[in-house]
Amino acid sequence: MRGASAAVLLLLACTGCGYHTGGKAATLPSSVKTISIPGFANGTQVYRVEQTLTSAVVREFITRTHYRVAHQADADSDAVLNGTVLATTYSPLTYDTRSGHAATVLVQVAMKVSLTDRKGKVLFENPSYLFLEQYQVSTVPASFFEEDSPALQRLAGDFAHSLVSDILEAY
Repeated sequence: MRGASAAVLLLLACTGCGYHTGGKAATLPSSVKTISIPGFANGTQVYRVEQTLTSAVVREFITRTHYRVAHQADADSDAVLNGTVLATTYSPLTYDTRSGHAATVLVQVAMKVSLTDRKGKVLFENPSYLFLEQYQVSTVPASFFEEDSPALQRLAGDFAHSLVSDILEAY
């Protein structure tokens, strides 16, 4: 009897708690094999911000998924990912009390994105992505290095990771 109770307890312990590994869900139809990601549109005055964001998304799809990525929307693509940069702002967060200049700057990028299949059916859409990144402004002229471009690269990587996760895992 004691051996049977121990066996039942061992069996219950081995069955687990019912949770499963995340990141395995696929919300895209199985017919989608190729995704076209043409350059995103830029609705701002910030030079080449759309190129930075598009490149990050393409890189993320290539490294994290099994989908073939095309750079132009064509008849061979199963789905097309379109995006538009709606706004890009740079706002000072903190000031240097000695110089009166900004010491830390916040970059904000607002995007809208949609993924449609060949027939125009929307597979995924988010009209209101907002991503933030901050950087420090050097106060020493001899070691001056513009940090806005690396900050935008970090922001683009975060955006791309989030977008691909949202598309694949429907979070």
